[in-house]
Amino acid sequence: MDWSTPVDLYCERLGPSFWAEPVNAVTNAVFLIAAAVAFVQWRDRSGRDWPALALIAVTFAIGIGSFIFHTVATRGAALFDTVPIAVFIYGYLWLALRRFLGLSRWLAPMLVIAFGLLSYGLGLVVPRGALNGSHAYLPALAALLAVGSLTREAAPRRMLLAAAAVFAASIIFRSVDQSICAAVPLGTHFLWHALNGLVLYLLLRGALLSPREVVR
Repeated sequence: MDWSTPVDLYCERLGPSFWAEPVNAVTNAVFLIAAAVAFVQWRDRSGRDWPALALIAVTFAIGIGSFIFHTVATRGAALFDTVPIAVFIYGYLWLALRRFLGLSRWLAPMLVIAFGLLSYGLGLVVPRGALNGSHAYLPALAALLAVGSLTREAAPRRMLLAAAAVFAASIIFRSVDQSICAAVPLGTHFLWHALNGLVLYLLLRGALLSPREVVR
């Protein structure tokens, strides 16, 4: 595979230049803002919740990685976008299973692995390009709804379910981007960024509102 191969996946990009997706690129600032606000709240809540801090750092990396992808726009640059997102999804699922549902240190990682296998299996059976590639995020949405519904603590449950609602909307905007280029040349991918910045903040806020030690 040639990692330098250019990719053109969104309405806004009309050429191979660095600033061919200015709105998609700039809106990645929402992830940096989400990480910054969450960090301030983390610090104010004693600054000892290390799993939450790690996820805050990954949120910052998502913003940087997505910016690289929407400017460089090559197959290799796509890894800067997809890898931090995957790390956040799997890392947050582990934290949520341990912290919100109180699962053991053995069961939680087993469920994370099962989630990964199911997500991979879905990718094999769903036609390539379905929902503009957004089908890959449906397992994460399902997991978020399930964990949010099962969480007993009121404050984290509200954050997780609110995040799920916003995430569902963001998936819709990501899915329709290519299909509406003629009517909306800018596309809607930038709304995926804007809403997902809020999603990640809500998830981080939920983690910080339940800072108890994970069960052993």
